[in-house]
Amino acid sequence: METLEYLLSIDINYIAVGLIALFFTLEHVLSTQFPFKERGKHFWNSLLFQVVFLIGNLFWAGFFVFCIEWLNQNEIGLFYMLEFPLWLKLILGILILDLGTYWFHRISHLSPLLWRFHRVHHSDTTMDSSNYFRSHPIEVLFWFGSAPILMSAIFGLDLFTIGVYFLVLTPFLVIEHSNLKFPAWLDKTIGLVITTPNFHKIHHDQDQHYTDSNFADIFILWDRIFGTYKYKPAEQVKLGLEEFDEERKQTFWYLIRSPFLRD
Repeated sequence: METLEYLLSIDINYIAVGLIALFFTLEHVLSTQFPFKERGKHFWNSLLFQVVFLIGNLFWAGFFVFCIEWLNQNEIGLFYMLEFPLWLKLILGILILDLGTYWFHRISHLSPLLWRFHRVHHSDTTMDSSNYFRSHPIEVLFWFGSAPILMSAIFGLDLFTIGVYFLVLTPFLVIEHSNLKFPAWLDKTIGLVITTPNFHKIHHDQDQHYTDSNFADIFILWDRIFGTYKYKPAEQVKLGLEEFDEERKQTFWYLIRSPFLRD
């Protein structure tokens, strides 16, 4: 428990940067899944999204903590009606938060307004670990950032549980976007329950049939249960979205404005 508390005391952004540095290096050393050009330029465009996110998070983080603490102080949520040992509360909390994110993610594909923001993440015609950064800050802060608040209001999750969830989630988000080859046997074993990198690459396929699938971040089990699981060999995936194939539409400045532009 002390080790877990120590890890939670580290800013999750430092952990993410460390993981990206590791996998970005591995992508230069090991065989990559997809061909890649101008990686420095690509990394820079992705990094700019993180800079804007961090600026916005200076304001959002305070509001987020206030909401969770208020809910906890007023003992709102199902967990306050039941007695759970800490270890079970953490496991259930991770499952609940991942399920909530699954539905928030799925809705972002169904809603035309939300999709205009979410497609920024899907627009990339290449992929590497820096894709972890490449999401529109408005979507990350105000849409996906609301999922833990809602789950806390329903189930009574506290900041410690939410922190553990993000600690588990972050490596998944980095590894799932890394441009590395992963063996198919992973998909047939742990892939029965856990989201593998190959499954998430399918989610980034340009074919909308596959784009609208494999929404889960940690547990692919949700996709299997709710009928959104799909599979194709990762080497057959064509990344990106057709409307973003032009090079000028791959720049940070265009992408940050794209939800507000008429297509």
